Amino acid sequence: MITTAAATATPTPASAALYRRRLRTNRINLVLSMAAMAFGMIFLLWILVILFGKGFAALSPTLFTQTTPPPGSEGGLANAIFGSIVIVAAATFISTPIGIMAGIYLAEFGKDGWIARVTRFINDILLSAPSIVIGLFVYTVYVAPVQHFSGWAGSIALALIAVPVVVRTTENMLHLVPASLREAAVALGAPMWKVILMVTLRAVRGGVVTGILLAVARISGETAPLLFTALNNQFWSGDMNAPMANLPVVIFQFAMSPYEDWKTLAWGAALLITLTVLVLNILARTLFHQSATR
Repeated sequence: MITTAAATATPTPASAALYRRRLRTNRINLVLSMAAMAFGMIFLLWILVILFGKGFAALSPTLFTQTTPPPGSEGGLANAIFGSIVIVAAATFISTPIGIMAGIYLAEFGKDGWIARVTRFINDILLSAPSIVIGLFVYTVYVAPVQHFSGWAGSIALALIAVPVVVRTTENMLHLVPASLREAAVALGAPMWKVILMVTLRAVRGGVVTGILLAVARISGETAPLLFTALNNQFWSGDMNAPMANLPVVIFQFAMSPYEDWKTLAWGAALLITLTVLVLNILARTLFHQSATR
């Protein structure tokens, strides 16, 4: 009876005032949050409308079949598209094994050792480091000694940006694997390296692939590192040891030019990069959702 009476008792004026104050604060914060989201979405939609409107106007068969033209001539972005694919692919092949192995060490072997703490600290610095600083670093240690720009220098710079993303994703994914799964595999007599490769890493392969795709999306539109490393090339070139055309630098150079045909190509290149990043993010989210629901 005492409990029932306490539960059905009318709230005191003090508790009612506190409830009204909390409700008012919650509504104010909700309105401010919605206003901030709407403010950001308006500008995002504005940018996308302009980008898609001017970018689609630049799309044509010549965009994918001809190289970047001199001023006043028709041309396309075939050499820049090819160069971006090669540079990003090389950066991905460099960063993926390094990032995965470092993530495995941090999650499975390093744990709380001083090497692991230092590695995580450096990884956090690289995650937040401005890309132009990484470009200047590669220029100092690689481009300046060999005295020429190259596609390899651009790939190394982009790999330094991608590695910390893959490391963080791999470590976080491996931490989600329950310890009982490792213990069961070890109890069956499997060596630790086989447990990691065949059990834990396979269990989170979807999340690791997601991290790799996010890293690729991150480096696909980087301009500053490539300005100091790969630079640009007006002609078709597959030589990674020479300056190489790429979409981000073409956008930077063509958008700053006074020629309308170059500006049109710059909008087309910006649309291609945006669509590529969009597809990669959708693919990454799809893979992560599938791995999470298994």
